[in-house]
Amino acid sequence: MTELLLLRAEDVQDLKILSACVQDMTVKPVDVGWLARQRRLVLVGNRYRWEAQAPTRIRSALRFEGVVRVARREWPDTPHAVLPLLAVTAEGEDQLLLAFGGGAALRLHVEALDVTLEDLSGPWGAVAEPRHGAD
Repeated sequence: MTELLLLRAEDVQDLKILSACVQDMTVKPVDVGWLARQRRLVLVGNRYRWEAQAPTRIRSALRFEGVVRVARREWPDTPHAVLPLLAVTAEGEDQLLLAFGGGAALRLHVEALDVTLEDLSGPWGAVAEPRHGAD
């Protein structure tokens, strides 16, 4: 039986663990939603399961609560572009940076650190393990 992750980050140490779990999660711009009235940003994507013995991916949601403002950098115009999430980091007391491959990024201005990662499906086989850097 597959164990689904449900993690919550409320401080910088928690965020480091959560960031490691979502490294190489692939996200499409069409699957990123900012609900300004609810002060929530949600990303749904295919998370590489670093914790698994075999290379697999799983559909997961990453929710950020208390989001006051979102700024984008080098965000693709194509809604179905595939963006690998590299890291989620805290920058000061009230900002989070979501860094994606290719230079795309989201900067979140938040009231407090409140992030949840939730697996939504069963896993499926991944073609290969993600690689970083030149070989």
